[in-house]
This record gives sequence, structure tokens and C-alpha cells, in this order.
Amino acid sequence: MFEALAGRLEQTFSRLRGRGKLTPENIRETLREVRRALLEADVHYAVARDFVRDVEQRAIGAEVLRSLTPGQQLIKAVHDALVELLGGQTAQLAHSHEIPTRLVLVGLQGSGKTTTAAKVAALVKKRGRIPLLAAGDVRRPAAIDQLQRLGVQTGVQVHAEPGEADAAAVASRGWDQARRAGVDYYIVDTAGRLQIDEEMMQELERVCAAVRPHQILLVVDGLTGQEAVAVSEAFHRRLALGGAILTKMEGDARGGAALSIRAATGVPILFVGTGEGLGAIEPFHPPGMASRILGMGDVLALAERAQGAVDLEEAEALRRRLERDEFNLEHFLRQMKEVRKMGPLEEVLKLIPGLGGKLAQVPIDGRDMARVEAIVLSMTPGERRRPEILNGSRRKRVARGSGTTVQEVNRLLRDFAEMRRMFGRMRKGGKLPGLLRGR
Repeated sequence: MFEALAGRLEQTFSRLRGRGKLTPENIRETLREVRRALLEADVHYAVARDFVRDVEQRAIGAEVLRSLTPGQQLIKAVHDALVELLGGQTAQLAHSHEIPTRLVLVGLQGSGKTTTAAKVAALVKKRGRIPLLAAGDVRRPAAIDQLQRLGVQTGVQVHAEPGEADAAAVASRGWDQARRAGVDYYIVDTAGRLQIDEEMMQELERVCAAVRPHQILLVVDGLTGQEAVAVSEAFHRRLALGGAILTKMEGDARGGAALSIRAATGVPILFVGTGEGLGAIEPFHPPGMASRILGMGDVLALAERAQGAVDLEEAEALRRRLERDEFNLEHFLRQMKEVRKMGPLEEVLKLIPGLGGKLAQVPIDGRDMARVEAIVLSMTPGERRRPEILNGSRRKRVARGSGTTVQEVNRLLRDFAEMRRMFGRMRKGGKLPGLLRGR
């Protein structure tokens, strides 16, 4: 997400390099380009206007730090303003001592409410809580069927009443079921329309009156752009929203909705959907998202992916092997599988500070990792443990077995040997990364 905006901002800030100091004139010149970049990302015009005005005041009023170049100083001002624009602190999903905590998801038809309800339930379950879903979109039988299927996939129970036309009654009886079952979260999916109308709003008000939710979450299509502001304002006026979830933020999403909703309505963004899979949802961290927009990576998002994917016992075993210089291709293969659990390689690399802006010029092909895995799997266990025994004939056999070339096998072995030498230098210098030292 935000690739186009990040690229445009990088081009804009690069023009400041080499200048000795910031002046009101070159600040305004740069910020005109920033405003254009925001508008091209479909940020609401009023939000873009106020944002640029805020950055200008920060930059012109700031004390020039001798250690910073003009570009870095202005980027810091933009980053700080972006964090504030996006909400400052990370907003949390409601959690009540009254069991169950009740969430109602609302939004226009096609925004992804039903899938998002299942994603939130899966996230809650992953955190050790027990959720129950309610199929409150009684107008579309397909939505009920979809939620039931998603419930099976996530292992979450679904309260559904096919044929019942009263959404409020379904939600109320589902609440009764949730209380009897003693679940922690009761999550209600609701009906939407292609556009806001009075009948839909009245139905949502009846559903909310029936279950008295602790948090009403607006699900917004990330491709909506400036229209997201009008949609969120209309829902907020009638329902007092407690948060928003942005969907379809992968691929071509320009990010305008994310940069507009919080500023226009004051409603915090809780999550962003980053794909179709039930695990493709991440908490929305304003500081990390601001850094990501500016090509600085997102350490928090990277840590959360690693926490959910990395086997701590395996990480500790890896640390011991590195200290004893026992790291071989079998261990390398296991670490590749751990990295792949974190998602597509290009997405993971973009979260690493310092790499985000550089990746635009680097072609990243996830198939490269698959080829490396195929090469290692084509070796015998003995060859993986002692790659030095791979002579010419063995390398030809491995190449045939993996569908690659001898040159690719040779390159992998050279890279692996260099990796082991690097770890050796780090070990001798006491510079192994903190995670690998167990700290």
C-alpha cells in the first residue's frame, strides 16, 4: 500500500538534497508538490490543505538541527504531521468486563464487511479469546452462507437464521446465545447498500439498540478515496462510530481513505486489510504507517508478523548453532520456511527500515525463494549437512532434480558460504543480532 504516494514523496524530497538550509521559499515549493502528491493519492482536498499548512508551520518554526540536512528536517516535519493526521496513538479493539464484548460492523455493500467480520473473529481467537459471529445481513442469503463458510474455516461458531427478515431480532437472539455460551466477543455482521439510504440506517440503529455494542466499526473500501470521508461522516452522525477498518489496502489502493477518515471524523482506524486471506489483517499503527508512507519501513508491523510466525524454540536453536558454527543448509531451509510464514517476501522487506524506498528499483520475485528451496530439497540429507562434498557430478544431479541450472546451484552455494563467513565474523566480534543472542 501507498507505493505511488511514497514514490512521489521520495522524488519531491530528493530535490532538497544539496541545499545548505531551509528557507520559507523552498519549503513552500516542496510542500506544493506534497499537496499534489496527496491529492493524486485521493486524499480529501480539505485534509491535504490543512496538512500542508500544519507542516509549513512546523518546518518554518523549527530550530534547524546541525546534524540534519534540509531534506531530513522537512521529512521529520512531514512524518510528525502524518502521525498526528493518522491518529497519533494505536487505537485498540474494545474489551469489556461485561461478557461478551459486543462489536457491530457496518458499511456499504461491497466494502468487505462479511470477510472482515471473520478476520476480526480470527484475530480475536488468535489472541486467546473466544468469539461468536452473527449473520445480521438478512437481505442477502449469500452473505449468510458466506459467513457460515468462513466460520468453518476459522473454527468460529456462527449464529444464523436463514429466512428471518428482522436483523435486530437475529442480533438479539445471537446475543442471548453468546451469553449462554460464555464467549468473549460477539461480532455482528450487518447489511449494506450501494449507497447510504434511510432504510439501511434505521435498520442499523435497530440492530445497535438490540445489542448495545461496545464498539461500532465502519468497514471502508480502501479504493473509495475521497468518498470515504462522506461515507464515514454519514455513518458517524447516525451511529457514533468507535473505529474504522480499511479493506483492500493491498495492490492499487492509493491510501487516500486512510489519510482522510481520521482527520475528517476523528474516528480512529483500528485495522487494515491487506489481502483476501483470513489472516490478511494488521493493526493500524499511525507512527509505523507514517514511516511506511515515507519509505522508512515499519518496525512494529514487522515485529508483529515475526511474533505470529517465528517459532521461538527454533530461533533459540538457531542461536546455539551459530555460536557453535554448526549452521548448515538443513537449518537454512528451516529458516526460509519461517520467513515465508510472515508473508510475501517483497512485503516483508518493505517493512525493514532503510529498504522501503530502495525496493522500487529492485525487482523482487518470490519465485526466487521457491527455486532456492527446490535446490536445497534436491540434495541428500548428507549434502545439506556438509555442502562442501557437492562436487561437479553431484551439482549436476541437484540441478536436474530441482529444474534449475548448475550455475544457479553454484550461486546458491557461493552465497551460503559467504553467509557462513559473515556469521563467523559477527560471532568473533560479538555482533550477532540481539534476537540471535537471546536478548
